[in-house]
Amino acid sequence: MKKKIKKNFKQKSFFFEDYNEFEITFNKKDIYLIKVSPNRIIFLFTIFLSLMFIFSIKIIYLSLYPEKNLSFIKINKNPTLERRDIIDRNGVILARNIHIYSAGARPNLVKDKEKFLLKLRLILPELDSNKIRNKLNKDKFFYIQKRLSPEKKDKLWLLGYQAIVFEAKPFRIYPQKNLFSHILGQTDDSNAGISGIEKFFDEDLKNKKFLKSSLNLTLDSNLQYLIREELINAQMNFGNVGSAAILMNVENGEILSLVSLPDYDLNKRASINKDIYTNKITLGVYELGSVFKTFTLAAGLENKIINPNTLFKNLEHDLTCDKYKISEHDKLPKNLSAQQILIRSSNIGAVKIAQRVGVENYKKFLNSFGLFQKINFELEEIGTPLSFKWGKCKLATASFGHGITTTPLQMARAYAILGNGGYKIEPFILKKKEQTMEKGQQVISTKTSNQINSILRQVVSLDEGTANFANIKGYEVGGKTGTSLKYNSNDKLNTFVSLFPASRPKYVLLVMLDEPKAAPNYVYEFPPSEKFPNGYKYTGEYRSTSGWNTVVVAGKIIEKIGPILAINNLQASNNF
Repeated sequence: MKKKIKKNFKQKSFFFEDYNEFEITFNKKDIYLIKVSPNRIIFLFTIFLSLMFIFSIKIIYLSLYPEKNLSFIKINKNPTLERRDIIDRNGVILARNIHIYSAGARPNLVKDKEKFLLKLRLILPELDSNKIRNKLNKDKFFYIQKRLSPEKKDKLWLLGYQAIVFEAKPFRIYPQKNLFSHILGQTDDSNAGISGIEKFFDEDLKNKKFLKSSLNLTLDSNLQYLIREELINAQMNFGNVGSAAILMNVENGEILSLVSLPDYDLNKRASINKDIYTNKITLGVYELGSVFKTFTLAAGLENKIINPNTLFKNLEHDLTCDKYKISEHDKLPKNLSAQQILIRSSNIGAVKIAQRVGVENYKKFLNSFGLFQKINFELEEIGTPLSFKWGKCKLATASFGHGITTTPLQMARAYAILGNGGYKIEPFILKKKEQTMEKGQQVISTKTSNQINSILRQVVSLDEGTANFANIKGYEVGGKTGTSLKYNSNDKLNTFVSLFPASRPKYVLLVMLDEPKAAPNYVYEFPPSEKFPNGYKYTGEYRSTSGWNTVVVAGKIIEKIGPILAINNLQASNNF
């Protein structure tokens, strides 16, 4: 069947009239016969759908990944700016690279500059209109804003202006913010490490071969959080200006937590100052006070000059050396055994033990623990103990920890050696693929180590000991307090070093409070003891020595982290 259609309109048209074929006839000279098969229709329709599908995918892709639209975005592909992730022992991300965007403008491509400025202000109201207007009129490329949020970057991109140019470059973020600030350190604007782990392992973190793998640390985010939380609470309770803590495995030197306060958000570089930046554990060099008495007693035991029950009679309350007066911190019995000297923290008793040991033997003993040499550690922020000349008076003051300095990191290691049977270890923070349990050089005998562990336990467990508040049930804590005066000041620096469990130490925990104050309104909770089986509470104390603040904090920390450590040890033992 044929139909004739008069060509009374300019546009050519055609009509489907039959399933198989049809003809369309126009004016006499313009007659077209169009034959269309069903297969051809399907073919054309399929092509149409395919093109629409590809176009849709492209639109979605550009929406999700606008940085790939190279007509709008310049991506900095410098491989040296890329860095590996840093994770803790449980796989928690501590540091990661992301791409941040900066938006710039090419004024020569903007036709209506006022309209362009208005649209920018709607998305970025914080912009200075006059400043942007002046830059637009100069027809020279300029940055609209750097470090755009993803939301604002997308809104600017959707404006569709070819005049807007985006730059994407790697940027280091720290999801845990303040939690590991003194350990991780920072990177500069070129993404190069400038402090902490970021600097020490800079080349390794930038190595192209390992970019897809992570740098694994021995640190535990859960332990770090709990310890930091208690240090913050301590500041509210005791008014200290700063604090620090380190938790280490005594068997191999693996560091599980390292906290230094005040700290800072690694994502906000502008907030950093010298005081905040100082890592008190590794960089700080301090007189740590009576925690040195443990080494004095250990030196006497190791050299077989005394035994734990050696009695020192008629101890003075004070004595003078080169016009310097050495006194007891409290009223103590005149007769004390060697172990009671440590338990009661007698200054005069420590002097008497050191005098029996002698300058050379004592000096050699302390050096064997590495207390005065700069320690090898995976951070560049490492302090060097101050040098001094040995003599009779220096021996006297050093015996109870005055006039002698070291870092908290070195002190923690030294106590770890005391507790692990006397074997030398080196602290480390980079997790090793295969953790060897090979023992290092034995510094003191196993006998001396066991004796010291037993006495340190009594410092905590006995009522006359100076560290009762750390006697946490179930954890068999041993330790020693230390109170010292800061240089040319009446402000105190208080330290407590603990080993637990004391019968076979697994961990050393050092806690330090900087300038703690007396806390007359604080409610002290004494744990159960021989004298007080149910424990008791006591409100108000006007002393600010270590036993009344640092020990309290350490006890609360051990109570919180103890279950985690117990579970981790159980899991580790089940793996063998």
